[in-house]
Amino acid sequence: MRRLPERVALGTMHGKEAAIAPALAPLGIALVVPGGLDTDRFGTFSGEVARAGGMIEAARAKARHAIAATGLGTGLASEGAYGPDPALPFVARGVEVMLWHDETTGHEVIERLIDDAPCFDRAEVRDMAGAEAFLARIGFPATAVIVARADVPAAPVAKGLRDLCHLRAAIAAAGPGPALLETDMRAHMNPRRMGMIATLAQRLAARLGHACGSCGAPGWGLIGTEAGLPCADCGAPTALVAETIHGCTACGARTRTPRPDGRRHADPAACAFCNP
Repeated sequence: MRRLPERVALGTMHGKEAAIAPALAPLGIALVVPGGLDTDRFGTFSGEVARAGGMIEAARAKARHAIAATGLGTGLASEGAYGPDPALPFVARGVEVMLWHDETTGHEVIERLIDDAPCFDRAEVRDMAGAEAFLARIGFPATAVIVARADVPAAPVAKGLRDLCHLRAAIAAAGPGPALLETDMRAHMNPRRMGMIATLAQRLAARLGHACGSCGAPGWGLIGTEAGLPCADCGAPTALVAETIHGCTACGARTRTPRPDGRRHADPAACAFCNP
């Protein structure tokens, strides 16, 4: 296996090193967080700066920004997206991405994680009495609050609020109409999200600890799945996963294995022919 770097630049201004460093330490990797790094330039949850491109592009930009600031050869960054579930609009859903980038070779290792129960919420209120239920739901003050005018959500009145007096003042400043309260999704302001980043870092570390058998690059792991699990009655392929694909993002080596739960046939209920 190619030797992993001893020092890696982390692109964050929100304290993510607290969640990521413990996962990488057993691999002999120390994180370097450059001072004065502005990762908000690549997008903000509260909408003042729109994210250019997708999550991968934003994470890559943060990692390369940290590399440039430190002079190190490898960078790491994460990016999150939170909002209503596309299939269940009244249910919140989160996606976290973590990206390892080698500036010399261009080699990248990317891990993703879905949060089906994120601490993400919003409410329109006119006073503190109206905010009580919202604050109880999100676990305030451990989870901080963003306040904006309901008609101008992308121009927050205040962010990172964990004090009732400051929250009361921000709600008043957002008037005369209703104020929009939102969970602050920045990692250092949202314990649930910081925990998900820690879990994702463990996944990335486990993957970095596995080398490709063909080229020796770190990061061998799950890179995709293939649908087509055959129906137990008619044998037709279904939309369910049939195989998992493991591979190397450096040389392109791949292996396919049957799904790990041992299931080799789909219930006819999942078949478009048996259950149209």
